[in-house]
Amino acid sequence: MNHLLEPRLRRLVAENLGVSLDDLTSDVSLTDDLAADSPDLVELALALEDEFGLTIPELTIAEVRTYGDLVAAIVPLARTAAEERPAMEPLRVWVRVLRPAGFGGVLERAEWLTPYAAETIIEHTLRAGSGARLEVTVAEDRGEPGLRQVQQQFARLSGRGVAVDVHRDRGHKVNRAA
Repeated sequence: MNHLLEPRLRRLVAENLGVSLDDLTSDVSLTDDLAADSPDLVELALALEDEFGLTIPELTIAEVRTYGDLVAAIVPLARTAAEERPAMEPLRVWVRVLRPAGFGGVLERAEWLTPYAAETIIEHTLRAGSGARLEVTVAEDRGEPGLRQVQQQFARLSGRGVAVDVHRDRGHKVNRAA
């Protein structure tokens, strides 16, 4: 699980601390080398909790000194959180990424919302730039839990200048064989 989790963790730490991915070696000090202060670490902890669906005890963050310490602390927490969550098959979604007015271009796709697909959608949306709009239509068959799951997956885009609209599709039936 460490090899699957670490790239997501690395990206999130780099974004939150405003550093390069290459700066995040296992022995780099978050506070001394990367100049992260207590509020930065609290914000990072909240972002990690949102990203991985876990709860990070305050003491855990207080004891973390290096990026390697952070990885070592988060992996077991993420593993436990994943084991506690019921396994859900991916949702079928229709996605539209609209560039800011005057810049043209639209990306439209329909697919099963796997973790890889979600990351790809996020990357495409961020490339569209600040002021872009992400519209996600969720198949009706999963109800409110499915809608909330998708809203949580894309919530961080709002902080990056992207308007996010997630809604339920009431007119299409999902073809499970698609």
